[in-house]
Amino acid sequence: MNSDSESLQDQLLAWLLAQNAQTNKQNSVECEDFEGVENLDEIAAGNGGAFELGCIPQTFQLGEIPTVQERFQAVLKRRLQSQIQNHPPLFPWESQLTEYPEWVDNSSMELVPVWGWTAQQSKLNLPIPLPERVFQQLLEKCQALIATSVPLGAKLVQAVESLFPDDSQTLNDLAGMVLRTPYRSVDALETMPNLESDYSDLQPRQQMALSLLAAKQLLDDLTLPISITNSVVEKQWLTRVGVLTLKVEYQTQNQVAKLRVQTELPSKAIVKLQGDASQAIAESSSPGCLSVELHDTQLNQTYTLEVELKEIDQRPLLFVIVPTV
Repeated sequence: MNSDSESLQDQLLAWLLAQNAQTNKQNSVECEDFEGVENLDEIAAGNGGAFELGCIPQTFQLGEIPTVQERFQAVLKRRLQSQIQNHPPLFPWESQLTEYPEWVDNSSMELVPVWGWTAQQSKLNLPIPLPERVFQQLLEKCQALIATSVPLGAKLVQAVESLFPDDSQTLNDLAGMVLRTPYRSVDALETMPNLESDYSDLQPRQQMALSLLAAKQLLDDLTLPISITNSVVEKQWLTRVGVLTLKVEYQTQNQVAKLRVQTELPSKAIVKLQGDASQAIAESSSPGCLSVELHDTQLNQTYTLEVELKEIDQRPLLFVIVPTV
């Protein structure tokens, strides 16, 4: 046996015997007292050159390394199991031991609610749907731009540019095509041969065209065009809890104009109609009809309509109304 194997065996034996000294005393073997002997060579010489291993337990005879290793691993495993049971490890975010439920129902898993207004995407005329995060980002951008005086082409580019920050020239070119092409004629705008694939499978130019197309339809849906000749306009918006229906009327009487909005709400809501110098607010505690109106309204002035459905989101959906001739 080489010296490395002997050293390993000696260490394992010493560790195991120390751990089990109390329980194995009855199994110890009487050894001859060699007090004063300096080394094993002297012991062997005193016995006529023969040295017997009578002081070593039979279970751990020299040379039986597999047996020693198995016993060592078994003891180590028991010790580790005992330590883990007495001192369970903690997750990085835990400061003390915490009990967690064995199951979680579906309602409690909705820690980050889906923005309820994005259900409208199913009503858009798009060859393939946009990813939820892309559509939500587009809707948020359109909400921020809808009441500004920025031209429509610039609004389209600004709504989409954060998705494609490194290709503004292509965006501008495609935005011009979107403005000139009716959005219901998608094939005339851009050839998308693999319409069964996901948005992520499209080429960058196709993703840009699709995003611009969605932005234009969103801006159209968020605009309520009203005029003296077209004095009643209706609009619907699909939400996660049902359909929101808007009916806008522009009325004139004795040269005084009035703007009236009737809503059919899928849940309790707050509706606010606002101009530069006046506003009207109404609140309902249940689904149903709700109306707001402003008097002394002016042509070509921008009015905003906010609809807040608290059951789906704390952020209201913003529409714009501009009465014209």
